[in-house]
Amino acid sequence: MTGRAQPDAPIDLNDLDLFVSGDPHAVWSRLRRTAPVYWNPAPDGGFWALTRYEDVSAAYIDTVSFSSKYGTVLGGSYRNAADTASGQMLICSDPPDHRLLRQQVHKAFAPWMIEKATRRVVEFLGAALDRFVAAGGGDFATEVALELPAGFLSAMFDLGRDDAFRLLRLTRSMIGHKDAEYSGSSGADMTLVASQVEIFDMLTDLTERRRKEPGDDLVSLLCAAEINGRPMTDSQILYNCLNVAVGGNETTPYTATAAVLALAEHPDQAQRLIADPGLLSTAVEEIFRWTSTNAYVQRTATRDVEIRGTLIKAGQSVTLWNASANRDEDQFASPDVFDVSRAPNQHLAFGVAAHRCIGMGGARQEITLLMRALAERRLRFEVTGPVERLRSNFMLGIKHLPVAVSVG
Repeated sequence: MTGRAQPDAPIDLNDLDLFVSGDPHAVWSRLRRTAPVYWNPAPDGGFWALTRYEDVSAAYIDTVSFSSKYGTVLGGSYRNAADTASGQMLICSDPPDHRLLRQQVHKAFAPWMIEKATRRVVEFLGAALDRFVAAGGGDFATEVALELPAGFLSAMFDLGRDDAFRLLRLTRSMIGHKDAEYSGSSGADMTLVASQVEIFDMLTDLTERRRKEPGDDLVSLLCAAEINGRPMTDSQILYNCLNVAVGGNETTPYTATAAVLALAEHPDQAQRLIADPGLLSTAVEEIFRWTSTNAYVQRTATRDVEIRGTLIKAGQSVTLWNASANRDEDQFASPDVFDVSRAPNQHLAFGVAAHRCIGMGGARQEITLLMRALAERRLRFEVTGPVERLRSNFMLGIKHLPVAVSVG
């Protein structure tokens, strides 16, 4: 590790308190200035943190030097080359496996599926907003935001409302297992394991039913899919259903809630969007840049690599901080200003290149439907209580957002 710069004060990106009650954007700003390639020590050996846009983007693109197959989350379940998810789960695979898996999973995001999901989301969201406005507000995170992924899941997996929310509850406890609200008395590790087991049981049952009675949902499509002339294995089907479920369930409601907080904190921008429907598309992209819900992804160096004079050794963990890259002063003018008309806006909220999020189109559609509904209804929000954040450095989520809502 040569040529390694150091920040002006110790930083631990594994300190979850930083993401609950601290100011992670201030920390990332310091790292971009003083140590853009930063070694973060940790009990399991530590990891590198890339915080500048240029470096994060380059690492996404270089799938030869930075592998995904050893796991994409710090302390996750897939850190060993022998783990069964490696090469079988889309986010835990490298080319050519990644390309072959993506070709099959991508079929579920065809225009007809997005149209079907749109109708379901509009139905769920409209009813939730009607209730919310009639009540004068409430907890947007729990009463409205969850309707977006519930509607999308209902269409994507052909589930009833109750089963869609059951899957939502399970993926939320899986991702938020370090948060006491989701782990309870069971503890973080047991909550993670129990959630994963129940999700796989649910998906296994769904797979068995779809094999007997196929439909036009994701599970049916994967059951009929072939890779190199061979049917997808049960584990490939289950892992990639999990991939889609977690990706869609967790990022969208947290992004939606953060969007409402941004509008509440920037009423001038909310007014601009209400007054000019033509700003909808740029406003949606600014929401993704501003919120950067998926804070980072992990990669593993496959060879020695030097970045900005710092040596990263083969086998070491490297984290690509999307949330920092999306506030990089070298890439974005006035990056700490929320601007619904920002253009251009080449953010990295969905990654880039081969590992660009496969559900990007669905996520864009869900947030577009939300922002359009808020603008057309001329809804204004005021925060009325504590904003409670998820105890996680991976998902920048707001668990509870109490707001009053008015029309005007």
